[in-house]
This record gives sequence, structure tokens and C-alpha cells, in this order.
Amino acid sequence: MQILKSSDYKVYSKFIESLARKLTKFYYSKLNKSFKVTNKLKGRGYDPVTSADKAFEKFIRKEINKKFPNHQVIGEEYGYKKSKSDYSWVIDPIDGTRSFVIGNPTWSNLISLNYKGDPVIGLANFPILKKYYFNTSLNSSYVSENGKKRKIKINHKATFSNMKLSAAFHGSLSLNQQKKIPQILKRMQFPCSDALSYSHFAEGKLDVVIQCGNKIWDIHALIPIIRAAGGIVATWKNDDAKKAGNIICSANKSLHNKMLKILKPVSN
Repeated sequence: MQILKSSDYKVYSKFIESLARKLTKFYYSKLNKSFKVTNKLKGRGYDPVTSADKAFEKFIRKEINKKFPNHQVIGEEYGYKKSKSDYSWVIDPIDGTRSFVIGNPTWSNLISLNYKGDPVIGLANFPILKKYYFNTSLNSSYVSENGKKRKIKINHKATFSNMKLSAAFHGSLSLNQQKKIPQILKRMQFPCSDALSYSHFAEGKLDVVIQCGNKIWDIHALIPIIRAAGGIVATWKNDDAKKAGNIICSANKSLHNKMLKILKPVSN
């Protein structure tokens, strides 16, 4: 795990806080109107992208380029801008595009700053909810809501018997596979809303979050926020979450080990 100097954390966390406010203003001034939806998969499934996704990513890239022109950028819609910099930004302009399309307020802008390949600072901005989550160091995460900022921590005291579990398989697990994890199915009692579930976990409102098929832009921004709030985030095989794929967040080591054991029949 790469670590930034405290002065660097200060510079970059200040930038992403400013960016969060700009993104929300940009949405209400430019994008809070009719939009065009295109299916990326065209007959092979459904993976929507909207004109708003593209507009958001252009805006984010422009803001990054103004402040850090030499940095690398990886975005879901406009690909990879390479350079020799150790810093790279990973962008999901709208995480939860399906929610965006049908008017659910749970979609977000996800932005991660990676240093030598490791996510070190993250932003999860929810324009409709008027809130954003971010970290300012290795051990400090915050939520800003209605202009008020407060530090967040996961719920360390959670146990398997009283945990609040949120899970979504996104079509990645067949019914036969799901039958192999009945203890998970029985406890899926809280809604899963893309990055908002990960954010609620960091806030201590959920104790375990399980998702399938995350791309790097779905999870990289959340990794430093979750870790700085004291949470554990990994793949179902307990590999580094930066590899993306099937992801689990747990409130403590005991719970994490228990959940990995339960997931083992479907984690190969």
C-alpha cells in the first residue's frame, strides 16, 4: 500500500472537495434535464450510458487537467490518458446509471486518485442527495451533507448474528450458485444501491456489503474511504480490492473471515 505525505493528502483532498461541489452545481445547471440513453451491449444484454455520463466525464477530465496536467486519467467513457506520472485518476462519471435513468437519487460521481497503482484518495459524490464522502488521510474519512462535514467510522462491534448485510449479484451468480450460499440469501435484508451501500458501510450504517462484477471505476474511489473509516475491503478470494471483480466489505476481521468462508463455494 502506497502512502502519500500529509502535505500531499491536504492538496488532493482539498481538490476533490472542491470538485464535489462543482459537480453538483454542474449537474443542476447543465444536466438536470432530458438526456439520451444508449445501450452499450446492443442485443447482448443491457449496459446503459447516457449523454450525462459523457458530459460529467468531460467536465471531470477538464478539472483534473487544469490542476494536474501531467497526471494519468482512466475513465469509463473516454479511456486512458497515459503519461509518466506516478499519479492516475480513475473516473466513473455516473455510478448507478440504471438508477439515474429511472430517477432514483442514489447515483453518484466516483473519482479515485491512485499513486503508483494504489487508490489513496477517493470521492463519492451524490448530487441529488446533496452529500459526498471522501478521505483526507489513511485514517480519516468524512461525509459532507447539507454543507456540514463530519468524520465517519465503520461499526466495529458488528457480529454475524446482528449484522446489517446489503448484497447484489448484478446477474453474475446463477440460481444454482446462489443456492450454495443460503446464509447470505437469508440475511440480504437491506437494499443495495451501488456506491451508496459502500458509503453507508463506511458510515457505520451497514456492517457487510457484497457485490459482484465491479470494474475498477466502481470500487477504486471507495477503497480509501472505507479503509480510512476502519473497514475491510477485499475480493471474495481475499485479494486486494483494487483488482476489482467480486467485492466484500466487512466491519471487522472476525466477521470478514466468517463471510469469506460462507462465500467460498462461489468464489472460485
